[in-house]
Amino acid sequence: MMQGLIGGWPMVNVTLGLTILAGLIWLGLLTLWGQFWRADQRLDPNQPPPALWPRVTVVIPARNEAPLIGTALRSHFTQTYPGDLSIVLVDDQSTDGTAAIAQSTVASLGHSEKLTLLSGAPLPVGWAGKLWALDQGFRHLQQQPNPPDYVLFTDADIEHGVATLQQLVTQAETYQLDLVSLMEQLRCQSFWERLLIPAFVFFFQMLYPFPWVNQPEKSTAAAAGGCALIRFSALERIDGLRAIKDALIDDCALGAVVKAGGSIWLGLSTTTHSLRPYPDLRSIWNMITRSAYTQLNYSPGLLVGTILGMGLTYLVSPLGVMLGLLWGQMLLVLVGLGGWLLMAVAYWPTVQLYRGNWLWTLALPLIAVLYTLMTVDSARRHWQGQGGAWKGRVYSDMG
Repeated sequence: MMQGLIGGWPMVNVTLGLTILAGLIWLGLLTLWGQFWRADQRLDPNQPPPALWPRVTVVIPARNEAPLIGTALRSHFTQTYPGDLSIVLVDDQSTDGTAAIAQSTVASLGHSEKLTLLSGAPLPVGWAGKLWALDQGFRHLQQQPNPPDYVLFTDADIEHGVATLQQLVTQAETYQLDLVSLMEQLRCQSFWERLLIPAFVFFFQMLYPFPWVNQPEKSTAAAAGGCALIRFSALERIDGLRAIKDALIDDCALGAVVKAGGSIWLGLSTTTHSLRPYPDLRSIWNMITRSAYTQLNYSPGLLVGTILGMGLTYLVSPLGVMLGLLWGQMLLVLVGLGGWLLMAVAYWPTVQLYRGNWLWTLALPLIAVLYTLMTVDSARRHWQGQGGAWKGRVYSDMG
């Protein structure tokens, strides 16, 4: 009777075929896609130090970051870095006293001479705000008689581990890299953060397998904009941030232009943290929708393909389990469970990175549905001229 309602054996066979395909996709991702899922690209704290520590300047763009800028600056001035370290803070027309808090924080630490505070110029047409602020910091350094050897681009909401800079520089010097960046640990405290934030990192690794990024012979390129150490000569080679001035996904754009002429490295960190909270679904939703459609190059065709691909990759296996139980088809149940298990195995190292329970791995299909809905909403916002909104600016006409 049930088979008559669902169309009989052809429907069962079609479902079984799709479920087998979904399992094969995960088997291929686990074995052939750059080992992205291992989440094992880390800086080695035991690498021998360079013979001479180069000069480093930290460039921080800050727009209305009064609640976080103090903590971020303290983390820079408590670094174990043995070389010369200074900071350029580009105050991007803040209205909340960000600059005053920065100055008082640095003065209380006794390092006022190491901080240069730049008042950001108005945003020109065609520039993304963060990139414009970073470029102003670079141009300032370029005009100095003795510019630094490296620039650390970082955000005003990042708290760095005490040895972060020392390890970044050691990595760059040891392997002669033009760019070394770390994906900081995002805040993961609320229910929605625990549900969705590790998956954000997982999906990013899937899009840009870190081992491939770190291989010079591979074209895959990416970076993490919250913590990116770049050789000053490489910055001059690419003419600062001009080549990517309108990029909303600025970190990956930076990785691509730098790798076109040099070697780069991207890894994960457990000691450098993002301070920005995402306490509820709405805040995470807004964070994702700001650039999700940009990732698809604003293409309706790619959007449709993404929806279908996400459905096949993440939903077919659990649906196969449920339909197999409903129809009494144990082969379908077993194949679905196999695909779901492969999915959970792939996700587990990232969940571990965020100290999550293994049960979160089983929720990946639901998480994928939410991210797909966010991507669709990102496209809707773009079509309505509301895309790319951040800090009172909308960049929907860029990209």
